[in-house]
Amino acid sequence: MPIKAKELSALEVKRLTKPGWYAVGGVPGLLLQIKSPVAKSWILRVRIGGARHPIGLGPYPQITLATARDKARQYLSDIHGGENPISKRKASKTALVESERRRKTFRDCAEAYLQAHASDYSNEKHRKQWKTTLQAYAYPIIGATQVSELSVQHILEVMNQKTSRIDGGHGSFWQLKTETAKRVLDRIRNVLDYATVNGFRTGVNPAAWKGHLETLLPSPAGIKRVKHHPSIPYDQIADFVRNLRAHSSISAKALEFLILTAVRSGSVRQAKWTEIDFGKKVWTIPPENTKTRQEHRVPLAPKAIDLLENLPRFAGCTFIFPGVRGKPLSDMALSQLMRGMAERGELTSPAVPHGFRSTFRDWAAEQTNYPDEIRKAASGHSVGDSVKQAYQRTDLLEKRRQLMNEWAKFIDQISQKNTNNIYKIGGISNEQKAGN
Repeated sequence: MPIKAKELSALEVKRLTKPGWYAVGGVPGLLLQIKSPVAKSWILRVRIGGARHPIGLGPYPQITLATARDKARQYLSDIHGGENPISKRKASKTALVESERRRKTFRDCAEAYLQAHASDYSNEKHRKQWKTTLQAYAYPIIGATQVSELSVQHILEVMNQKTSRIDGGHGSFWQLKTETAKRVLDRIRNVLDYATVNGFRTGVNPAAWKGHLETLLPSPAGIKRVKHHPSIPYDQIADFVRNLRAHSSISAKALEFLILTAVRSGSVRQAKWTEIDFGKKVWTIPPENTKTRQEHRVPLAPKAIDLLENLPRFAGCTFIFPGVRGKPLSDMALSQLMRGMAERGELTSPAVPHGFRSTFRDWAAEQTNYPDEIRKAASGHSVGDSVKQAYQRTDLLEKRRQLMNEWAKFIDQISQKNTNNIYKIGGISNEQKAGN
């Protein structure tokens, strides 16, 4: 017959400090486990189905002796009644965890998605665009909604919201801000895919377009034509560059370098001296500073090399075109420069920095005979289909060098207002055939 433990008082339990296991009596199997003077907890040892199991009842002194005895008696009563308290506790814990998972809001999941994919964005600006568009258009409507409850109607509410809520416009978000609305829809879809994979929701993604929302919203192609970045016509580029060279600011130098290389402004603003090989006349843009997330080598024309060699270098600063406190130029620096030139009459056509890529592509397509793959490669685009890309190991650097040298010569001419005399570069023109 088992020895019955002495029933300890609350004061006696309080005096127990030595590490070990102590039977406190009052209820069979009730023990106080002491790991240290500040780490004490209640344990109930019971027999279920022929095997002994420990059941934790909570920490001491948060759980008093009297409360521990009451809980122990309840567990023993349940066991005698045929219940398994351990299985019951596990089921309750699982249900609680599942309930917590299901309570995740759209905003919770969006912020978690952004954190998980922080390295996916080509620059900080893109990551901020992700967040700001959701803050402006999605969070006010579905931000606090549990992702498990989101339906097609919620997504339609976001897409059909009145723009007067945002900018005083009249009409729906999908109708009047189609391009932005498409991006927001894609971002919502990505967040909900993330929520599904992580078990926060189940079922079809309500933000899916194909075979789903396409039956409920008008096609974007039928609403509005894509609005391209305004650009300077290539027959005006020489005059613009001549005006640009009258400015000595670091922004003006960066903009001229952008024009000479036909790359994106982010790559120019983030450019570092270590990326330039003056001997080979090549600028190697690292993957994190390209939209394609692939390294891009840019052949530098003599004019671009001259520009770099004449730039000042600042101690402790690695950037070629530094902004304030040695940081890169802001994404607005080049735009502000062009706006100022427009106000002074130095820029006669509406244009933005990114538009110079279009200027270059238009010139290359209409005024040269270089193959399409070389022209695309010069702009940093992928060339050919996946099969061709797998077998073409070269980036056509030297062929692109010829094209970029011709581009630099073109924009360095005194005037290009009369384009009739421009001959086809990379081939033989009628004027050349005539011996002119």
